[in-house]
Amino acid sequence: MSRRSICWRAGYSPDPPNRTRGSGVRSVDVFCVFPEAVDAIMRVGVIGKAIETGLVEYRSFSFRDFVDPGKRIDDAPYGGGAGMVIRVDVVARAFREVYGVPAREVREGRRVVITEPGGRRLDQGYAGEVARGPDVTLVCGRYGGIDGRVREHLCTEAVSIGDFVLSGGEIVALALADAAIRQIPGVLGNSESLLGESFSSDGFIGPPVYTRPAEWDGAAVPGVLLSGDHARVRAWRESASSDLGESTRAAERPPDERA
Repeated sequence: MSRRSICWRAGYSPDPPNRTRGSGVRSVDVFCVFPEAVDAIMRVGVIGKAIETGLVEYRSFSFRDFVDPGKRIDDAPYGGGAGMVIRVDVVARAFREVYGVPAREVREGRRVVITEPGGRRLDQGYAGEVARGPDVTLVCGRYGGIDGRVREHLCTEAVSIGDFVLSGGEIVALALADAAIRQIPGVLGNSESLLGESFSSDGFIGPPVYTRPAEWDGAAVPGVLLSGDHARVRAWRESASSDLGESTRAAERPPDERA
């Protein structure tokens, strides 16, 4: 049995049972070369539970399942250069067979995001936009990249996670999917969990957290956290968060601008 038939057998419900229309993204599809790498992370923790309970639907597809036997998903770049480029016709065929509409029309009903260096930088705000819908399709590059016509004619936008080189876009897709899905109402269970997380508001970075033992190898937990005084604990956390945020921003400045 091919991997694609397994994905199809899992089925696709446009309205998962525990969600209502208008409550944000309802399905996340990933198209890539190595879907098993994405599956391994998407099936565990709070994201895996959200998928199991129907808060969000997740599917992954390998480009290799959309080429005829003996055919390649990539080819040498026109004009020369290193690496192999994933073919636009392969991506288009995958879209057409999965969604049942012409490949160019998929982005009319879904947010179609390609992973590439020149894309929008992923942050908490962008993840929130994705979480609020519409449904999302993630297209992952690998090898020497994806034919530029995929970005131009099949996608709505591009995403990047930083100025560094990865072996493939699967890691980028995972980062965006995880950051977005956890913002869907009901995924974390306690709505206050999101409010206290790093980046939940402009410039906010969560304070350091501690647990047992209270002392380890001469290193003790800050005494205020053991005091039971909620007002003092809250004040300490706000101060520690501010200090951590400032030190992080300072570290990001060019060396000649650091105080």
